Amino acid sequence: MWLVLVNCINLSHALIFTLMLDYASSALIPEAEVKIDVLQKPFLCHRKTKIGDQLLIHYSGYFENGTMFHSSHSSNDGQPVWFTLGIKESLTGWDKGLREMCAGEKRKLVIPPALAFGKEGRGKIPPESTLIFEIELLEIKNGPRSHDSFQNMDLDDDWKLSRDEVKEYLRSEFDKYGIDHNETHQDIMVNDIFKNEDEDEDGYISAREFTYKHDEL
Repeated sequence: MWLVLVNCINLSHALIFTLMLDYASSALIPEAEVKIDVLQKPFLCHRKTKIGDQLLIHYSGYFENGTMFHSSHSSNDGQPVWFTLGIKESLTGWDKGLREMCAGEKRKLVIPPALAFGKEGRGKIPPESTLIFEIELLEIKNGPRSHDSFQNMDLDDDWKLSRDEVKEYLRSEFDKYGIDHNETHQDIMVNDIFKNEDEDEDGYISAREFTYKHDEL
């Protein structure tokens, strides 16, 4: 009996030690980062980009060997493109690499695969590709909706709003302003919101749908 107990203790210690090694190993793996080089900066900067802003940019994308795979200068009649910063509308590397940027500024971003198209790749982008972008910021505009509002509603931080999260938000707003409400009234409002906002009808309102759609919330 004593021998069995000793063996169990030794096995337990070995298991704990293994788990500690696994944790230590994972802790040593650095988080993927975007390398940012500022190529040009304006003399005056009246405003810097923040999450939720809409950015008008020109960009060119390259593989590590210098081959260009896409450029806004040569597509869409050479027109710059708009995108919203920080809502995963484009590459995560763009969301990270274009923060605190001034209109008139140019940056070179070196984006590792984990913050680009990852193991799957996309179209002409092979799997596990490091991508290089030269991006010029032409204009900054306020986003049509507050990113902070979305974060406040997104209780589980999964970048989408469930019916329960929207209902909880409505309940808190009613309480804050002393408005009478009941469950039936809330359910009707939630149904109407999802009818208008849930563009792909997947049962959730994504950050992109929230940013570009209607004003019920």
